[in-house]
Amino acid sequence: QVQLVESGGGLVRAGGSLRLSCAASGHTFSIYAMGWFRQAPGKEREFVAAINWRDIITYYGDSVKGRFTISKDNARNTLYLQMNSLKPEDTAVYYCAVGEKRVGLTQRDYDYWGQGTQVTVSS
Repeated sequence: QVQLVESGGGLVRAGGSLRLSCAASGHTFSIYAMGWFRQAPGKEREFVAAINWRDIITYYGDSVKGRFTISKDNARNTLYLQMNSLKPEDTAVYYCAVGEKRVGLTQRDYDYWGQGTQVTVSS
């Protein structure tokens, strides 16, 4: 089992920045990939970004390319999401997730999930 705890969410004005963190604990040796997803009220959970835990290959959803950056600190078992040029449509609960088999772009590619952190972008 892998436990995940997100932090860093909050309220920010449009054009501002936030940095999310996700600390992993437990059986971290099983991590193959980590990712960020988000879910806005009334909408389905959406892929944001993912990273291969064994190297530095990254993937981004189209709506965040060029604005968000995913990174990791393997020594600290921590995942980050730097979010710049935030827009009101980025408002959502952001979840981090761990995949044990592959780097995927869908929810079913991930085995463990955090509880989420709220990001609200005001216009």
